[in-house]
Amino acid sequence: MRNLRQGRSTRVTISDVGAAAGVSASTVSRVLNGTAKVDPSLAARVHDAVRQLGYRPNAAAQGLARGEWGTIGVLVPNLANPYFPDVLKAVSAVARSHGRRVMVMETDEDPSIEHDLVEDLMRSCDGVLLCSPRMERSDLVVLTARDHPLVLLDRIVPGLAAPAVSADFFGGMMLICGHLAQLGHRRVAYLSGPEVSWANSERIRALEAAKAFGLSVTILPCGSTSRCGYEAAAEVPGTGATALTTYNDLVALGAVARMRELGVRVPEELSVVGFDDIELDHVAHTSLTTVSAPRGQLGKQAAEMLETLMTEGHDGEPVYLPMELHVRDSTAPPRMAGELAG
Repeated sequence: MRNLRQGRSTRVTISDVGAAAGVSASTVSRVLNGTAKVDPSLAARVHDAVRQLGYRPNAAAQGLARGEWGTIGVLVPNLANPYFPDVLKAVSAVARSHGRRVMVMETDEDPSIEHDLVEDLMRSCDGVLLCSPRMERSDLVVLTARDHPLVLLDRIVPGLAAPAVSADFFGGMMLICGHLAQLGHRRVAYLSGPEVSWANSERIRALEAAKAFGLSVTILPCGSTSRCGYEAAAEVPGTGATALTTYNDLVALGAVARMRELGVRVPEELSVVGFDDIELDHVAHTSLTTVSAPRGQLGKQAAEMLETLMTEGHDGEPVYLPMELHVRDSTAPPRMAGELAG
């Protein structure tokens, strides 16, 4: 067997391996991809040549030969939302440990294009992870019927044939309501998230259940960005609420900025609570009371679910991960007008 490694500065190719082993490049490909039976003596010569030359097969090409892309697709509603980087980082780590790459797309909060983007990912990825999908349940049913590995993150759809993992948004909002009730608040306003968001519906479900705490809640349409929070917060003083809870921390930060302009002191005149703990509260110069989701664990578990689905072809029951309350400086007991004047 010839030693082609000496004096070579360029990358070793499959043709080099074939020449060293005395076989064709197609035979080398069949040996390395395992796509066909090859005489054991020829296979041994190929593997010897691979070791001698230090040849590194192209993982993507090998995957294509087996009908695989070596890639998982991830669809998120908004890459500008600080909630998702930790999720994506964990997904990428799991994918990398299995020799896969990650392709990320975003919908820019537009549910009407979600279905088409998922179709695109299915055509070029071995499996797809949907983060907080906004599409209708009927569209998700159609996609799962494609028999292409699909996992949902931060959305649970009962009866859907796809594994799912989510933060316990209902439980997170209940923690907030319990905290506000213990402080003595009775009238609360909520700046609602995207109308089609399942996570938002879970928050609202918790607010309705919080009537058991003696809370009266006014729900105000808003959105998911700080600009949305800034604009919608103008309606809060008219509700008579002594506390404000929001769809996420971005909305809360926008609301705090608007309250400052309106001369409403936080938390002396209005307690404000965020959601997600995105660690950007320094922007509003206040330490925001909020709840946190284990974003890294969510991404890790979702990616592992997808890997299991791709390799073993089975799933399990939906998984909810608990949220944690972080009490900081933006909440306080409600005070009477006379106390504030004093």
